[in-house]
Amino acid sequence: MVSEYFIIGITLLSALIASFAQYLFKRAVPKFHFNLKDIAGLFRNRLLVTALAIYVADLAVYLVALHYGQLSFVYPVFASSFIFTLLLSKFVLKEKTSALRVLGILMVFAGIVIVALTY
Repeated sequence: MVSEYFIIGITLLSALIASFAQYLFKRAVPKFHFNLKDIAGLFRNRLLVTALAIYVADLAVYLVALHYGQLSFVYPVFASSFIFTLLLSKFVLKEKTSALRVLGILMVFAGIVIVALTY
């Protein structure tokens, strides 16, 4: 049996990888207009293909977490991807973050801590 720290760590790693893939998705489609030409062009976009590959690799990491942990524990801890994504969007993409959004993320964090304490 693996420790709960391993399950938490592998789940957090999966959430971090998923957040990074989301960041790459955002960078891959800055001028996308939802027309046939742009849709066809997406599949030639190396950044998008890289993001998809990372997402698929992340699925393997997430499945390891699910193998060793309970779904009712792993999935809420995976919600830390919201925190990682907010940090990437604020500090790397320089997006504005309102106080209300930060409060929401703090509530997500509090929920993750509560779930982690119940394992």
